[in-house]
Amino acid sequence: MRIVEVIADTRHAQTLVGMARFYGADDYWWGGQDQDGRCSLRMLVPDDRRQALLDALQDLFKAHDRARIVVQSVDAVLTHEGQDDQDLRESKAATVAATREELYSEIAKGAKLDSNYLILTLLSTLVAAIGLVENNVAVIIGAMVIAPLLGPNIALAFATSLGDRELTWRAMKTNGAGLGLALLVSVAIALVVPVSFDSPELLARTDVDLGGVVLGLASGAAAVLSLTTGLSSTLVGVMVAVALLPPTATMGMMLGGGRWEEALGAFLLLVVNIVCVLLAAKIVFLLKGVRPRSWTERNRAKQSMTIYLSLWVALLLILIGVILVRAAGWHLPDGWQLSW
Repeated sequence: MRIVEVIADTRHAQTLVGMARFYGADDYWWGGQDQDGRCSLRMLVPDDRRQALLDALQDLFKAHDRARIVVQSVDAVLTHEGQDDQDLRESKAATVAATREELYSEIAKGAKLDSNYLILTLLSTLVAAIGLVENNVAVIIGAMVIAPLLGPNIALAFATSLGDRELTWRAMKTNGAGLGLALLVSVAIALVVPVSFDSPELLARTDVDLGGVVLGLASGAAAVLSLTTGLSSTLVGVMVAVALLPPTATMGMMLGGGRWEEALGAFLLLVVNIVCVLLAAKIVFLLKGVRPRSWTERNRAKQSMTIYLSLWVALLLILIGVILVRAAGWHLPDGWQLSW
């Protein structure tokens, strides 16, 4: 459950009490009136009614700049009679369905382009390159976990579900900056440091099959489910399952070494992972009912939903076609194999 706290003018008191009762708040209570004429009402709201309550509150206060709505998490609820240990364990283990606003607050963080994001990308690229060259699986997994590249892709799928152009642009910019930095760093590594291109872990990122498509789709769906149900700790497993950094680092090092066909294979793996994550995340957001609040925003989001779903489905079909063609034995002409 969540506590929804409303800070508003006291003239809204009766309206808010009525809304608390209507939306099934198990308990609600008033705080003291402040000097500016506002007071707070806290409601302990069931999970399945919280989104409807937040929508109604935003409609009520859309013309009132002084009003504030705060959503707080609840770890456990103890009555005066007390609860036994089993009830508490069940309370802590219960999954929580996140509202649109809670998801936005959590997912938008992944689309933030700042120095921390760039530094993490730089460090994870260095770690991934070392792991790939030295054929060290543990080091590669470590790079997958610290790499922040999954966040912008989930944010992009979420933004297009809401028709949020500002978040869409921010997610695309952050994603491009992260992938571009990782690519440049890995190219520089191959140009400066002698790299053995025979490493099995490195060569494993130069090819993709239909199993990789299924893995990307499943991982993208798992990422969104972990966010919408409050089990964000499982995102670490998703980062490892559908890693975007190792194929990016592989592509950069292959480009730096003039290994064009292997670079093309790593690029194909990277694009398959990105498209599958975006498509699966988009579908799960749709099935979970993540949509804008107002009718105008929903109509705009519906248009963007159709455009982006069609685009990603078409891209996925093209990628599957390329995978099948490569599996049939197609490769680049020999002239492309020349080193720099």
